[in-house]
Amino acid sequence: MNQCGPNQQSARGASIPEETNRRNFALTASGVTSAGLIAAQSLVNLPAVHAAGSETLKVGLIGCGGRGTGAATNALKADSNVKLTAMGDAFEDRLELSLEALRKNEALSAKIDVPPERRFVGFDAYQQVIDSGVDVVLLCTPPHFRPMHLRAAVDAGKHVFAEKPVAVDAPGVRAVLATCDLARKKNLSIVSGLCLRYHAGFIEAAKRIHGGDLGEIHTLQANDYRGGIWVKPRKPEWTDMHWQMRNWYYFTWLSGDFNVEQHIHFLDVCVWMMNNQYPVKAIGMGGRTVRTGEEYGNIYDHHSVIYEFASGAKLFSNTRQIPNCTGDMSAQIVGARGRAGLNERRNGAFIESANRWVYDGQENDIYQTEHDDLFASIRSGKPVNHGEYMANSTLLAILGRMATYTGKSITWDAAMNSQEDISPAKYEWGPIATPEIARPGVTKFA
Repeated sequence: MNQCGPNQQSARGASIPEETNRRNFALTASGVTSAGLIAAQSLVNLPAVHAAGSETLKVGLIGCGGRGTGAATNALKADSNVKLTAMGDAFEDRLELSLEALRKNEALSAKIDVPPERRFVGFDAYQQVIDSGVDVVLLCTPPHFRPMHLRAAVDAGKHVFAEKPVAVDAPGVRAVLATCDLARKKNLSIVSGLCLRYHAGFIEAAKRIHGGDLGEIHTLQANDYRGGIWVKPRKPEWTDMHWQMRNWYYFTWLSGDFNVEQHIHFLDVCVWMMNNQYPVKAIGMGGRTVRTGEEYGNIYDHHSVIYEFASGAKLFSNTRQIPNCTGDMSAQIVGARGRAGLNERRNGAFIESANRWVYDGQENDIYQTEHDDLFASIRSGKPVNHGEYMANSTLLAILGRMATYTGKSITWDAAMNSQEDISPAKYEWGPIATPEIARPGVTKFA
């Protein structure tokens, strides 16, 4: 079982859109008073079909890469009376490939009704999908766009599945917190793509750890060691924006760097095991050792961060993407009474304390369970809202990137209040500068 990420995603592609600018959206969140949200510990055994009502739920997909196609598949399986009625992507070829793949699934083909007039292409495709009459939107574009797309969906009264992470900078995080607070007031569901919170073994481990099996936690470790991923060679006809959008993963303004785009999963697991407590500061280091060519944009290929909590507990975070190296994707939690280990392998959740416990229960499809949760909440009229933890865990990963990029010790409050907005000045298919590669000790915290 592989957690959702760029190995399952494809770059998006192009058609000249109406110019849009993220700075047109509110990016501050004053007075957010969201209560702490608990993960979906009780949702693992939900049935796959929720037909409490007879009304057809219309779904719109925004972002048609591999992860978006997978999310659409899960959404169509989650309810007996649901249809995919609209799709949008920056690039037409990505949309058409996604639609073709979905139609080939015989079990789902009858639930797909996306005629040409409801296939939208360009930077403004998200708004056209939202305005097409859908009830639920799946937000699966590169993370940079999540704050504006989420706000547009909630403003329009739509329920949302939001892939992780939900922002690439602090202004985006603050905007998401404000939007999720609005969604709560409007009784709309927002389900996060932090899919490990739906892992049956992790859920049982969390219950035991929260119940005191480890005693007071003092040390955590989050590893994400993996190889390289795809690169889209630049074509002569591509503008700078085409090239960066096609290779979105390698540009911090689009992906947040892979410490944010990917490592967020096990960082989130660690703070979940800490009962959704977040650290007060971080220090770290990182750089580019193997991915040094211009085709790799401006992100790093390794990060190592130490997060410190108010209690004095420390989270040691390590992540790299370098081919031909040993892989490890896991979390370790150590407390006064014992330790726990979490990975996605069979029986990959265990606790060693007074007695040894190993999860040996039924495995679940974490991607499916998160969509079952979403559609069950809509049918029941009992909305779920993961806004607080999905936004704060995004900031947790951004804080780590800030520490590695600058070489400075940075507090949580400083990160949350950062004014660094890494958006481009405008969205159009033309020239755009290649972002500079961060240099610790030279790059400034903003």
